[in-house]
Formats: sequence, structure tokens, C-alpha cells
Amino acid sequence: MTMRKLLSFPRQNARTQRYTLGAPRTFTISPDGARVVFIRSSSGTDRCGQLWVVDLAIDPADEGIRLRERLAADPGVLLDSGEEQLSAQERARRERGREGGSGIVAYAVDEAVELAAFSLSGRLFCTELPVGTVRELPALEGVVDPRPSPDGRHIAYVSQRSLRVVEAGGDGDRTLVEPEDEYISYGAAEFIAAEEMGRSRGFWWSPESDRLLVARVDESKVQRWWISDPSHPERAPEPVAYPAAGTSNAEVRLFLVTLDGEQMEIGWDRIQFPYLARVHWSKGGAPILLVQSRDQRIQHYLAVNADNGSTRTIQSDEDSVWLDLFPGVPAWGPGGALVRIVDEGGARVLAVGDRVWTDSSLHLRAVLDIGTDDVLVLASAGETAADPELGELHVHRVTEQGVERISHGPGVHSAVRTGAVTVLATARLDVSGTLFTVLREGEELGPVATRAEQPVLTTRPRLCEAGVRRIPCAVLLPQEYQESDGPLPVLVDPYGGPHGQRVYAAHNSHLTSQWFANQGFAVIVADGRGTPGRSPAREKAIKDDFPLTLDDQVDALHWLAEQYPLDLGRVGIRGWSYGGYLAALAVLRRPDVFHAAIAGAPGTDFSLYDTHYTERYLGDPNARPTVYASNSLVTQDGLTAPKDPARPLMIIHGLADDNVVAAHSLRLSSALLAAGREHEVLPLSGVTHMTPQEEIAENLLLLQVDFLKRRLG
Repeated sequence: MTMRKLLSFPRQNARTQRYTLGAPRTFTISPDGARVVFIRSSSGTDRCGQLWVVDLAIDPADEGIRLRERLAADPGVLLDSGEEQLSAQERARRERGREGGSGIVAYAVDEAVELAAFSLSGRLFCTELPVGTVRELPALEGVVDPRPSPDGRHIAYVSQRSLRVVEAGGDGDRTLVEPEDEYISYGAAEFIAAEEMGRSRGFWWSPESDRLLVARVDESKVQRWWISDPSHPERAPEPVAYPAAGTSNAEVRLFLVTLDGEQMEIGWDRIQFPYLARVHWSKGGAPILLVQSRDQRIQHYLAVNADNGSTRTIQSDEDSVWLDLFPGVPAWGPGGALVRIVDEGGARVLAVGDRVWTDSSLHLRAVLDIGTDDVLVLASAGETAADPELGELHVHRVTEQGVERISHGPGVHSAVRTGAVTVLATARLDVSGTLFTVLREGEELGPVATRAEQPVLTTRPRLCEAGVRRIPCAVLLPQEYQESDGPLPVLVDPYGGPHGQRVYAAHNSHLTSQWFANQGFAVIVADGRGTPGRSPAREKAIKDDFPLTLDDQVDALHWLAEQYPLDLGRVGIRGWSYGGYLAALAVLRRPDVFHAAIAGAPGTDFSLYDTHYTERYLGDPNARPTVYASNSLVTQDGLTAPKDPARPLMIIHGLADDNVVAAHSLRLSSALLAAGREHEVLPLSGVTHMTPQEEIAENLLLLQVDFLKRRLG
């Protein structure tokens, strides 16, 4: 028996970072279709990412096309197996991206995909992809986010809050623009952009490689919070510029900077539209900015005049609730039209120019690629789809004439495409992991190998829709369960909040829930209102009312109890982040339904959470204190459930969490203590919101099972 088979699921799940290590990711395809570049570690337990290339070559002997894989850059060799040293800026960047790996975790390429740049331990490296040679370039220490110019002649990077550039040959390292004081930085995304907007970048090359758009971030008006490690009182607390709801954001401006360091500011109404949500600069046309009002109900698409820095509005969107942001848009599309994803006519659709190319049978999630006459999109089934296709995501090729599905079979699919070559990713319910397939003109060329480990257990989720609101659910029973065993204690295992879909038609999505089921529980995962669904209205129903998401968990539980052997006298709930909020809310507001809860890193007082997220759903706390009170767990409104019966609650929180800070849990504990309510607190020293440490991740699962078994009898 191999060592892998001897591992328990909690240990294997932690060691493999939830089975993501060893799996290919971050694909790039060269325009000539000759190469596919990606990151992958050497095994399913190795955290160190390596840069790989697959050559798509014609084999005359086979009269066909084969894939030849080769290693392009190995951090173990480049660093002489030394331990990585990360700057505070790089650690923060990885935390925002939920990046738990090491080595090469990101890279950028030139237009031809012949030169790739990346940083290791704050040092700058580049590799010539056609031949695989790697060299280190002289650069200021603390290199962050290096990006080659489209022509491959220069590499720009951020270091010590400055934007710098060096020639690809290694000469001429210099500062392009540097901060005026300690509160200002150039070229990096501010906290809000990286954490909530999905914008991790702060500079963009021109297609001609002669200048860049550079974000200037001024955090002087942002309040400072202090994150300390109580287990090391000799260490000074770390300051974090955290824009909590109702307080000042960082001021973001945008400059056009030449390679000689000349600057010109880009102008727009930053008072009315303070959020710089997206920047797009391609050969398709002028640079595009997507800017949002603070309440996120209005956004403008601006075309930049690169000669004088002025902007003009080319499109405006408005919504009475809020406007969402989507990957891949805005961008210039077929015929020079603006490509957007918009909520129109009760559906989430693809808009190209002034025309809509999809209807309510699709619910758009992202734009994956834009061709000369088509757009590749990721979508789930929409409100009018004939089949709800529970938990499925599919890749579609959309033209003005219609829609063609590219992915096939039940599952969760995605894709990267350049020209005629596509890398299609497919995860299914009946097979663990994700399969990566290279296609040319729709014809399969072969797989990209994965080195991810096979899980020591197999999931068997039953997917269904619960109740009149058709709430997507997954039900998991113990693998050895027999009907004669009788009703089972129940564990409700949701995320349940915005952008947090859990019910997927993919095997690995349900591994942890299946493990809990195998400990003797019937596990229910429900995606109620607020989570990504089949219509914008379903997602936006939670405006001003987070507790509404608990109603859907209760409704799903009661409906499923008529179909499955659930013991409603023993119901527990667990969750992390928003799921942690939902778990604590459950035993406080509905102790008649829930008998024990585990709240991990819960948001409890939303006046402590950031502006872009919280104000989107609850508005400005200064103007709407009653809304915040009704959604809070720590105000009198949050503790309105009767004291009897008081239900046991375990609160878990990493003390180094700079996203949902530990003050959330500490305030909840204080409020519970003042109200005389039973609870336990498990503080995790040195742990962030991700909990990447192997031993902690493993033992957290074991402790949770022990708590549930004790508390549910």
C-alpha cells in the first residue's frame, strides 16, 4: 500500500491544497499556434510552480499533430533550492489573489508569446519560450508584477511603490515614475481593486510598446488598521490601509507615461466616478476605461484620447440595485464594437455595440476571448433554458447569427483561446480533477498532463432543485449508508453569499462535504438567492437583506427532508467567510431549526468590511445605520433570537486576517458574552483568511467534526 493511500482525507486535502497542486493553470497560447504556456508544480504535493511549454508540432511520421511538453523555468534551479523571500507588497498581492503556492505563481508575456517574465524572491527573470533559455535581469529588489512590452524589447515592473522599466537584454534599468511620498504608489492595484473588483494590475502597455497607462494610488486618506500577532508580542503590528464601509477610499488617478518618463494625466470625473474598475488597451482601438460611481449603480465606458489625455463617454450603464463587473470586458470586439456583459430584459446577456447577441437562455459569467467575428463566453443556463443543467458551466461561441456550444457533456467547463487553438478545461461529477485538452479548429490534439493527486475518497452528490424557488442543492450521504440505517444528523454546508456558488457538477467541488458525510452526516449544500444563478434578479434579491439568504437555507432543508433521511432534530451548520456569517446567523436567528454552528472567519459587523463590497449590498452606513443594524450579528438587532434555547457556536478566526479582520469575531464573542450565550472561540495565530498552513488546514476539519458530534449527540 502506498503512502498516499495511507493518508487520511484531511491530511491529503491540506497537503495538496485541495487537490490544486500539480494541476496545470494560467494558460497562454501563442498567436501563431505553436506554443501553449502554463504553470504547474512537479507533483500533487509540491507547492512550487514551474513554467512549462507545450509545443504543437507536426510529426511527419505520424502524419498528424502531437504535443511535446518541456520545462521552461524551474525555480529550484534558479534559486539554488533556496527558500523564497517575499516582500510585504508581494505577500499582500498573493493574499488578495488567494494564492497559496510558491515559486512561479504568475507570469506575463509579449504579444508573440516568445518572452515570458516572472519574479522569484523579488528578483526579475525572463525566459525565451521558443528555446527555453532563462536569465536573471538586473533590477531593483522587491520586483512585483513584471510585464514585457508587446514587442518584447522592455519589461516594466513595480518595486518599492515605483514603476520601473528595464530592457529585455538587461540594460537600462530605470525608474519611470516614483511616489511623491510614503502614501503614494504607482503601477499596483489598490486593496479594493484587487480584493473586490478583480483588477490585480496597475499598469498597461500600449500596443506600440512606447508608453504605458499607470495607476497612481494615494492612500493618505485611508484609515490605518493594525494587524498584530499576539503570540509574538515582541513584533510590531503591521499597518494596513483598510477602507471600511463609509470611510475614505484610496484616491486613484491614471497617467500616460512614456519610456522617457514624461507624464500626462488622464481626465475623467473622479468625484462622480471614483472607482477605476477596468482598463483595456489593444490594437482594436483607443484605450477603454470602465469607471463606477461609489454606489455602483452607474458606470461609464470611456475612450481615452492618448494625444491629450481627455476622455469621452462611449457607453453608460445604470441599474437601480447595482452593476456587476465581469472578467474579459469591456473590450473592442468584431467590427470595432464595444463588447460588454449587461443585465437587460431580466437576463444577463452579451452586448456587442448596440446589439444583444444572446438571450435569456444563457446567463453570462465571463468573456473568454474575442475573435474577428465571434466572442467566446462562459455561461450557465438562463431562466428560459429548457434544461436547468444544475451546477454546469459551458463554453459558447457567439456570433451575430447565433450561439454554438463548444464544451460538451455535463460538467464545469472553461477555456483559453487564441486564434485557432483552444485549451479546454473540463471537470465532471464522475471523474476527479480537471481534464485539460488542446484543440485546433475544434479537433482534439491531446491532453495537457496533470500531476494532481487522486483523492482518497469518491464523492456522490445528488444534485436537485429545492422548493418553489428552485434552490440548487447538493445532497451527500455517507458512502456506506443503507436505508435501514434510519435518519441521519444533518450538516448544512453553505457559502450562501454573493459570488460564492457551491453547487457544481464537478467531483472535487464536493470532496470536503463528502468527507463530512462519511463521518455520519447527511450534508446539504444549497445555493440560495444572492449566489450566482440563472437570472440577475435572483442574485440581486439580497439588496439590504443578508438574512434573506438564511431563509433559503431553511426552505431547502425542509423541502429536502421530505426526500431524504434527515433528522431535523439534529441539524448543524458550518461555513467560512460569508458562510461563517450565515452559520452564526442561523443559530442566533433560527435556533428552532439549527442546533449547532461553526462560524469560520465570519463577517459579523459589516461596518468593519470594505467599501466596494459592503456598500454595493447595504449602502452607506452613515446614511443607513438601521440597514447595517438589521444585518449585523453584534447589535441588539443581531441578537433578537430568544435566549432559550441557546445553541452552541464555535467561532474560528485567523488573527493575521487582513480581509475579514479578527475584530469581527472578537466583537461577536463580546456581544454573545454580554447576552449570556454559550460559544467557543478558536483563535489561529499567524493565519490569514486563506488558512494555507498544512497542519492547521488538516486539524481544522478534525476539530469541526469533533465539535459537531459532541454538540449534536
